[in-house]
Amino acid sequence: MEVPHIPNLIYYAIPFFIVTVIFEGIILFKKDPKTYQIKDTLASLSMGIGNVVSNLLSKLLVAFIITFLYENFRITTIPFVWWAWLLILFADDFFYYWSHRIGHESRFFWASHIVHHSSQKYNLSTALRQTWTGGFFSFIFYIALPFLGFHPLMIFTQMSISLLYQYWIHTELIHKMPKWFEAIFNTPSHHRVHHGSNPLYLDRNHAGIFIIWDKLFGTFQPELNDEKVIYGLTSNITTFNPLKIAFHEWVAVFKDAFSAQTTFLNKLKYFIKPPGWKHDGTGLVSDDLRKEWLSSKSKKIE
Repeated sequence: MEVPHIPNLIYYAIPFFIVTVIFEGIILFKKDPKTYQIKDTLASLSMGIGNVVSNLLSKLLVAFIITFLYENFRITTIPFVWWAWLLILFADDFFYYWSHRIGHESRFFWASHIVHHSSQKYNLSTALRQTWTGGFFSFIFYIALPFLGFHPLMIFTQMSISLLYQYWIHTELIHKMPKWFEAIFNTPSHHRVHHGSNPLYLDRNHAGIFIIWDKLFGTFQPELNDEKVIYGLTSNITTFNPLKIAFHEWVAVFKDAFSAQTTFLNKLKYFIKPPGWKHDGTGLVSDDLRKEWLSSKSKKIE
């Protein structure tokens, strides 16, 4: 099988990222100088740079594992043809949905993914606020792809395409796309919900490219005009220090696990269970917070 030469698309997109972040920043600053935080943008850019550096190491490990699986365990060989790219578009996006969803529902994976949600602002620079540790773990959700016969180059190219698509949806400058587009694809409106710390919006809209997965698996929530998105975390961090942004949740989860006066199994659950879980039942996970919010809202209506 002839393997084409496909460069790393993310590296080629970096100049575009920088230019558009600056352009959007100027627009936002002119609209409201008081709400635009240059420190927050710089922190996001720092996390993006750190992500590129850490990925140099993690990609070597991931590339080795995926190539090993492809060469030794694939059940068929999928060629580099047009329909193969269509197949991997949907296959990669399906696995991305579950990878992203588990990143919110298991604290071990959340410890990496929380970085992307740590900003209380929402703009293009937020898209670049990426984990320094997640690249070492998230690949496990994609190991079915080399088994199915997708070439490693095709897999990594589609991963890059997915990341590039998700860049433009991190903005408030686009309110809504056409209805047909909103029905099928992930959009700024859908993804604003995903970044919301409002109880109604927690752990919703995990889509990469296609919002259809959220609609299929019950995690879709439209953006409501009467429920303005509040960005950030349920307990926000007050720092622009890249090291603290990158590792604060790892410190917290280990601290919670080792300080808990409970069994070893329960200590282990601090890594497996959702963020907010506590062994003594006093913790509140996102579903609990949503139920409390809906209950209080229904009482107000009554």
